[in-house]
Amino acid sequence: MTSPGHISGRPGPCIRELRVTPIATADPPLLNAAGLHAPYALRTIIEMVTDDGITGLSEVPGSAAVTGALQAAGPCLAGMDVFQLQHIRQRLQQQFGQEAPEARGLAPWDQRKLVHVFSAVEVACLDIIGKVVSRPVVDLLGGPMRDAVPYAAYLFYKPAGAGGTLGLGTDPQAAGWDLARQAAALDPAGIVGQAQAMCQAYGFQSIKLKGGVFEPQQEVEAVLALHEAFGDDVPLRIDPNGVWKKETAFRCGRMLKGHIEYLEDPVRGQTDMAELRKALGISLATNMCTTSFEEIPSSIRLGSEDIILSDHHFWGGLTASMHLAAICRTFGRSLSMHSNSHLGISLAAMTHLGAALPELEYALDTHYPWQSEEIIVGGRMSFQEGSLPVPSGPGLGVELDREALARLHENYLRCGLTRRDDEIEMQKWQPGWKFQAVRY
Repeated sequence: MTSPGHISGRPGPCIRELRVTPIATADPPLLNAAGLHAPYALRTIIEMVTDDGITGLSEVPGSAAVTGALQAAGPCLAGMDVFQLQHIRQRLQQQFGQEAPEARGLAPWDQRKLVHVFSAVEVACLDIIGKVVSRPVVDLLGGPMRDAVPYAAYLFYKPAGAGGTLGLGTDPQAAGWDLARQAAALDPAGIVGQAQAMCQAYGFQSIKLKGGVFEPQQEVEAVLALHEAFGDDVPLRIDPNGVWKKETAFRCGRMLKGHIEYLEDPVRGQTDMAELRKALGISLATNMCTTSFEEIPSSIRLGSEDIILSDHHFWGGLTASMHLAAICRTFGRSLSMHSNSHLGISLAAMTHLGAALPELEYALDTHYPWQSEEIIVGGRMSFQEGSLPVPSGPGLGVELDREALARLHENYLRCGLTRRDDEIEMQKWQPGWKFQAVRY
């Protein structure tokens, strides 16, 4: 039997080491169904170095568990050919075992560990492969279907100050989006103002509201106010993160019908989603009820959603997301992308993937306007009329800013956070507050 490092023919570059660096980047106090964002969002940066000195980059949502798993993955991948992605995946499965879909947890974000490891390693390998063959990652995924990828404005209810940022106040020189980013947005008028500032700054042509925070009627009224302000030409969507009861979702869905392009995760579970979809006759999207390949058969059988919101960090990488796109196309589903507090490495990977998808009916989600720091050379990426041009260099087309990496790693060491926990941060603003998987 041949070695899993080299199969046959000309060997590719082999993995020498993984450098794993946890970082913390400043994050505003954004409200969501699970509570309130902490003053820092955690990310983990991976540098995969080959035996001939080529470095591949990747970035995943951060936690001590994911960082530890990636550090453990380094020695078991040493000597493996970066082109042999199936063998690399098999080696990681042997190291870490299988992971059940239930490990995702009830929070709005995915708490699985293994999919993050798969994603981190695969994206870094693809970055190296692209550099070896002098082609961008999008070409490794089948080639570009578009030169720029559309993103949506992502709105959040937001107190003026909370948790670690309480009392910092507002920069008196701030204007436009800089001012709106600091200001409170707790009612429909505040949400409309936030949307106008963000769309003016970035050119977004679709809008999403993160719901599940206040009484559903208040959030419906915010969407209706957005529709009145922006008209029919700007598609709207709202995401309550599954905290609505079924009867609430029926009531709100009827009020929202005709005003939104889709309703994301109004309720929990494929069965209730399917019942709601059939009764309302509006498009439903998910990144909570169908989150793994094991859940696809029941999704298709029940008809639980119209749109799956992929996230390459949670589905095991870019090639896995392309496989998901093929499944969606076969069974009449659409595919778009979920967002997280990403920096430039993750955003570049998302953009390569978005460019390669055969169909892209819906603008991708992005938190990027809320972030203020960056770890790539050249600083923050620039949107053009709401879209991000596909990076043109080999691999991901981005380079690590080592000074920024060191600074954000120091943030991580100082802040003391080891995982995301919005409930703890929310309790600083509202003592005694508890997360409820179904609230309204």
